[in-house]
Amino acid sequence: MKRPVSLLAALLLAAGGALATASHAGAADCPSGEFCAWTEANYGGQRMNASGDDGWWESYIADEDSSWANHGISGPGVKDHVQVYERSTSHPLGRGDMTICLRPGDEVGYNATANDRGDSHTWAMGC
Repeated sequence: MKRPVSLLAALLLAAGGALATASHAGAADCPSGEFCAWTEANYGGQRMNASGDDGWWESYIADEDSSWANHGISGPGVKDHVQVYERSTSHPLGRGDMTICLRPGDEVGYNATANDRGDSHTWAMGC
């Protein structure tokens, strides 16, 4: 009797682990190695994604960003944090304030301070 109960418990634990992994992985649909920003909260609306710096976002996302994900690749000496700025890096007054900074793996469904303020981003060693 002990063996079937142990087997059932192991199967339930395995199924629970698979369900937890699947729900987390689907939170933000952003390709591996990329930074993504969406026009709506909780990863909705239009998405932009980039694997490198972008000094001037396209008009559909500039000042319209409401959620963000950093699916960049980490490693020694790799710029794996993403800093979002309120102006273009080519703006005559400079890039302005950093609106949000994401560490590797960060997914932010909404941030009132950063909402609708991003115009550019850079990959950096930290925040």
